[in-house]
Amino acid sequence: MEFDFSWLLWGLPLAFALGWLASRLDLRQLRLENRRAPKAYFRGLNFLLNEQQDQAIDAFIEAVRNDPDTSELHFALGNLFRRRGEYERAVRVHEHLLSRGDLSAKDRHRAQHALALDFLKAGLLDRAEDALRKLEGTEHEAQALLALLAIYERTRDWAQASEVARKLNAGGHGDFSGRLAHYLCEQAAQATGPQAEALVRQALQTAPGATRPGLDLAALQIRAGDAAGAFETLAALARSTPQSMGLIARPLAEAARACHKEPHAARLLAQAQEARPSLDVLEALVQVESDPKRARERYVSHLEREPSLVVAAKWIAGEKLEHEQFHPLVQRSLDQAVKPLTRYRCAACGFEANRHFWQCPGCQAWDSYPARRVEEL
Repeated sequence: MEFDFSWLLWGLPLAFALGWLASRLDLRQLRLENRRAPKAYFRGLNFLLNEQQDQAIDAFIEAVRNDPDTSELHFALGNLFRRRGEYERAVRVHEHLLSRGDLSAKDRHRAQHALALDFLKAGLLDRAEDALRKLEGTEHEAQALLALLAIYERTRDWAQASEVARKLNAGGHGDFSGRLAHYLCEQAAQATGPQAEALVRQALQTAPGATRPGLDLAALQIRAGDAAGAFETLAALARSTPQSMGLIARPLAEAARACHKEPHAARLLAQAQEARPSLDVLEALVQVESDPKRARERYVSHLEREPSLVVAAKWIAGEKLEHEQFHPLVQRSLDQAVKPLTRYRCAACGFEANRHFWQCPGCQAWDSYPARRVEEL
């Protein structure tokens, strides 16, 4: 049986025509998909700008379905989930990105950082720590170290916080010497004996201009029975950090009374009070004053320079009023009125407390409490 070549002549053009038609259909479908994905993406951006997060998430999910290989859509979707508090979904998005083999190194580091933020926001501190540690040596290293610092402060792991602060200092990401001094003092508070003193002295070397290490060293010296050493430490601190005299004055007066150096302390405190009147310096000056009459005059001298309800209440407490039977009532009212004025106030968030804090309990900022009472601000 002979083969009919006429079929071949008809079949080749037909096959070519069908192939051309199929390619056109594929190209058309590809163009439709490419148009659909950007439209969904831009629709999501529009919703996002209008603060319609639910609609934005739906649009981004549609865009991801149409183009699952686009990493930017995944990043946008994961960040939206995190902002809405849907941390589990955000984690799944960023873990999916990290599982992709075609992801560039830059995007992989970006996804790792986003995953760490998901864990951090969700309160999964151990998993956040692991994720942040993997960012060492990347462009996100500084942000990762700052986040690790926040974790260690939150968990009060001062040894790890000290290590991270040193890395930030060495990497040129800012001056963390003051923060490092606080961490060393926190470690000293948990230690005893020579180890505590060694940590405090290390803090003194780390931040020579800081107030806390000197105060903590003096407290350790008082505890060890070395009142004279504590007085010298505080006197040197008063000369180097006059702006913190309000915090130094009271322990200085107590150390002076313990080692019988009241006249020396009185001169230091009087000089500080003359340069910058302070309620705490005034109170310490009254404590070391040997003449009760002279001590009473200190209150009047302060009132002549600056009006103060706190000082007036303290002065009236030692005076005899014309109607003596009403003195307790008047004094109780004054004491109640001055209570809010004797607090310390955080300069960062406004949180008020009856005592001075090195780290604000409200906003966790360091050194945000001035060494002055509310009435003096």
